[in-house]
Parts: sequence; C-alpha cells; structure tokens
Amino acid sequence: MLRLGRREFGPHEPVIMAIVNRTPDSFYDQGATFLDEPALARVEQAVAEGAAIIDIGGVKAGPGEEVTAEEEARRTVGFVAEVRRRFPDVVISVDTWRHEVGEAVCEAGADLLNDAWGGVDPRLAEVAARYGVGLVCTHAGGAQPRTRPHRVAYDDVMADILEVTVGLAERAVSLGVPRESVLIDPGHDFGKNTRHSLEATRRLGEMVATGWPVLVSLSNKDFVGETLDKPVKERVLGTLATTAVSAWLGAQVYRVHEVAETRQVLDMVAAIAGHRPPAVARRGLA
Repeated sequence: MLRLGRREFGPHEPVIMAIVNRTPDSFYDQGATFLDEPALARVEQAVAEGAAIIDIGGVKAGPGEEVTAEEEARRTVGFVAEVRRRFPDVVISVDTWRHEVGEAVCEAGADLLNDAWGGVDPRLAEVAARYGVGLVCTHAGGAQPRTRPHRVAYDDVMADILEVTVGLAERAVSLGVPRESVLIDPGHDFGKNTRHSLEATRRLGEMVATGWPVLVSLSNKDFVGETLDKPVKERVLGTLATTAVSAWLGAQVYRVHEVAETRQVLDMVAAIAGHRPPAVARRGLA
C-alpha cells in the first residue's frame, strides 16, 4: 500500500502526478503556469481529469538563470498553501532538492518531496522524516542540479539505478520517513543519455521487483525526442507509448503534462492486465 497525504493507493492502482511549474522558463510550457491564476486553473483541470498528485516545481531542471532557495520558496510556498486550502484531499508534491525549501513547503501543507537530483542535499530526507511526509528517491547519476549529462558511462545502468535508489530509500526509512510513503524513480534523462533512458525503461521490471513503488517521469523528455527525432511539442505520442510499456512493467506513479491522455493509457493497460474491468461491456451481450 502506497500512502501519501490523506490518500492510499493499492498495489495495482496507477497514479497520475500532474506537473505544475511555477517557473517562467519551463522547457515544455514556457512559463504558462508561472502566475497564480493560470497555475490554480491548471490544478483544477488536472484534478478533474484524474490526477491524484499535483507536483509543484519552482526551478526548471535544465540550465538557466540562477534561482536562489529564497526565490524558489517564494514561487512555491504560498502556492502550496493555497492548493492545500482549495483541494484538501489532493496529494501535494514539491519538486525540490533543497532542504530549506522542503521545510518551508512542508510547513505550508506539502505531502511529498520529489527529490529529482538523487539526494544531493542529504538533509532533504531528514526534513521528510521530521514532517512524516513522503519522499521520491531518484537516480541522477551523481549529476549536480541543473546540469546536463556529458559522455556519461555505466557498466550496467540498471544496476547503478538500483544501488542508488534502493540505498536512498533505505536511508530515508532509517531516518524515519514512513516506508509506505517512499518511492523510487529511475530518473529518465537525469545523468543519462538516450540509450541509458531506453534501457532503464526496458528493464523497469527490475525496479518493480525491489518492492518499492516506482515513479516514472517520462513526459515529453529529450530521450523521447531523440528516439523519434521530434521537437518538444511533438513528443506526446512517444511519451504515451513509453507510459504504456512502463505500466505493463509495473510502474505505479506517472509524472505528466497530459493528464487525460495518460489516464486513458493507464486505464487501458490496467484492463488488459486484468486489474480493471471495462468501463462498459455491451458488445456481444445484447
């Protein structure tokens, strides 16, 4: 059982985490939800379309203008509090690697800290433990925040992913983070080239076999773009194909831009796997 905030999710229940970037320079939406009202409208739409988790980020992942911890907190803390007020049952996640920001958003009502940079600030897990919130433990290949990989090599990329993510998860639990609130993430594109990310997807079952719930952040990423030679705005189909494969292999949480489309893919895969009945079953029964 995965427990996040007020919500519990069964082992075969796919969960959508909708991305809400509070940044003016996000790679996909170019700041569409930087201001409060568009961002709150995005939350409302995502929840209506089936997102159980809202992932709020104040710094884009790629290189760009420096964003201090104070500015990151300014972009996220008040927004977390307002989302908590308007949507008391939604799971609020904050995408941050900084313990100072983690502390501030937990005070404001966050349920989950999404550490996409692989524990680069070890005190973030301590914050999660102190507040009793969840933690995403991600493989970033040792990369520093907001850097791009350059000629990264692994003897066995999945072995490295397993060693790092399981190690981070076990450390988090030892610090006091609830075991049922810890997830592991292979970190597509983070500290990886396209072939690494494709292999991580292909071998995702090895992560699932550890028993930790697996989160995948696939949405419109560069490995999809390079695989299909498509620009950012034309990667939705590739993302959804990768989502279907990940769902079949047992990933549970999906961090996405397109909520409604992802919901259909996950429901279809769950029905094929026998975990969900068809919404309607009339054919051949009349």
